[in-house]
Amino acid sequence: MLNTIRTLLACALALAAFSVRAGDIYVVAGATVNLTADEVREVFLGDKQFAGSVKLAPVENASLQADFLARAIKVDAARYASVWSKKGFRDGLTPPPVRGSDAEVLANIKANPGTVGYVSKPTPDVKVIVKL
Repeated sequence: MLNTIRTLLACALALAAFSVRAGDIYVVAGATVNLTADEVREVFLGDKQFAGSVKLAPVENASLQADFLARAIKVDAARYASVWSKKGFRDGLTPPPVRGSDAEVLANIKANPGTVGYVSKPTPDVKVIVKL
């Protein structure tokens, strides 16, 4: 009986550890992109496609996507996919491409001035829009 209680307690502690908020997420872009923190959600939902004269190109980071969707977009992955499915059918828009890591997102930003993405550790050569 005591072993069962210890096992249950260990499982509860392990689950609590997983529910602890992951590290910070930084929404980043090239130097020419001027966005507010409030506009980030609009960009990743396809509602804002330009920042001034700069065509925006959001990119997802597979390693941070679930946390980003929860913190910035306030939806889960299934709801996000549903939103984009409707936008694709109704407006002909495609969801942001998914990159596999911070390095890939940062490389995309350096190669394309309108790219907006999110990473766990920004580099000095990108603009931090918001820290989540």
